Amino acid sequence: MLANIKPDAQQRMAKSVDALRHELQRLRTGRASTALVEHLKVSYYGSDVPLSQVANIIVADARSLTITPWEKSMVQPVEKAILASDLGLNPTTAGTTIRLNMPALTEERRRDLARHVSHEGENAKIAIRNIRRDALHQIKELLKDKQITEDEERRAEDEMQKITDKSIKDVDAVVKAKEDELMAL
Repeated sequence: MLANIKPDAQQRMAKSVDALRHELQRLRTGRASTALVEHLKVSYYGSDVPLSQVANIIVADARSLTITPWEKSMVQPVEKAILASDLGLNPTTAGTTIRLNMPALTEERRRDLARHVSHEGENAKIAIRNIRRDALHQIKELLKDKQITEDEERRAEDEMQKITDKSIKDVDAVVKAKEDELMAL
């Protein structure tokens, strides 16, 4: 039973770090990235679908994206979805091609985004600590049910702390990299 707790906690902590990476990809940094718009919901024959399912999204250069809907009738709904998003981007349409230019970020906006990145990092750390708490609770239950000894409990708690420390270090690295990317532009 003790052998199942550690890998489970490790896997859940790794998923928390991956979720943070995925969330931070969506932040606009001034550089063009398809991850910025792929998640936007577009009305497609009465149902909302991600933009990546109705159009081809290409990074044209460092500061612009080109979106080409697969159907000509989808140009208008795609434009509406981009304008309705909180990305602050204005689409330029030429026929069936929509072009998004990424304006340079102001210093104030960069600081706001850096604060947001820090906040997301803290949320990931909280999730990791909650996973540790659950694992420690399971270990205590095993001790209470006399399925493990006190020495095994102590060793398992130390291992959980090492796993937690590594995961928090990973979160710090992801946050630092994103903040550096924001401030370097």
